[in-house]
Amino acid sequence: MDTTELPSGGTAPEQSAAAPTSPPTTTPADGAAPPGDAGLEAEPITETMVKLALRRVKDPELNLNIIDLGLVYEIRVDEGNVSVDMSLTSPGCPSGPEIMGDVERQLRELPGVRDVEVNLVWSPFWSPERIEPRVRAYLGF
Repeated sequence: MDTTELPSGGTAPEQSAAAPTSPPTTTPADGAAPPGDAGLEAEPITETMVKLALRRVKDPELNLNIIDLGLVYEIRVDEGNVSVDMSLTSPGCPSGPEIMGDVERQLRELPGVRDVEVNLVWSPFWSPERIEPRVRAYLGF
């Protein structure tokens, strides 16, 4: 392998003339963004995308996500507006504010989301039967 001496005294491998390079990025003279760059509309938000984002929200005491715990009762998506009805494991859940804040944060980070509404509901009251069956089995319920 050929090397080139660096000013610091070390050496670096020489690149061959046939080494692949990236094409230069140019902006059209009219100032428009090159094809494939930002400026394209975001993909419409879906309930599946919302569920995936909510899987990143965990109950810090149980270290399980709120979807598998059965805390999310309903998701509504309408032209970029997302509304979630959810509960907590108990009305006195000390992690409630943290969980609700994480829900809102995760949803607002999704591309295409215009507004987020998180509704805390207590009907039906949450119970361990709402936990995803595979998680319930793991927990020994």
